[in-house]
Amino acid sequence: MSDDFDHTLDAVGPRLRELRRRRETTLAELSAATGVSVSTLSRLESGTRRPTLELLLPLAKAHGVTLDELVDAPPTGDPRIHMRPVTRHGMTMLPLTRRAGGIQAYKLILPGSREPRTPDPQTHEGYEWMYVLNGRLRVVLGEHDLVMEPGEAAEFDTRLPHWFGAAGAEPVEILSLFGRQGERAHLRARPKAAADAPADS
Repeated sequence: MSDDFDHTLDAVGPRLRELRRRRETTLAELSAATGVSVSTLSRLESGTRRPTLELLLPLAKAHGVTLDELVDAPPTGDPRIHMRPVTRHGMTMLPLTRRAGGIQAYKLILPGSREPRTPDPQTHEGYEWMYVLNGRLRVVLGEHDLVMEPGEAAEFDTRLPHWFGAAGAEPVEILSLFGRQGERAHLRARPKAAADAPADS
């Protein structure tokens, strides 16, 4: 039993490194998200620091995986998936997938605001697909400033400056599919000029 336990702990370091690299996250970014120092994270990944529950819980949360997945615990036979919501900056995010790589699925609940918000567009590697379930979603995508209604979807390259939030005082619920390596769904938002340009003859 002791050997199995030691083997499980020894495997945590490589798993942490693989999760971080798949998410294309630096040690500094992970440190900022978890409150764990860069030196401790580096020692955990190299195996020179023994993982503790206090360290593993914020790391599992940051990577969007369960603690069992992080330590590669054997299955218990319970087929139910217990996903826990994460709230950041007023936004509630519920992960719907358990894989560390590939396309990730989330349900997002964005708070409403009576005062108009000032968008702060960001860029990063990947591709995102969004579907509005309830409420009205404001999307700033490059030079476009759109309001999406329930049942509408958009897809875009996240290297394009983008921002989204509730379009009014009511919260908005959306489904989001995100792929860091550029995986795409079926629809893509394109600049109007490019969409309306005639095809070359």
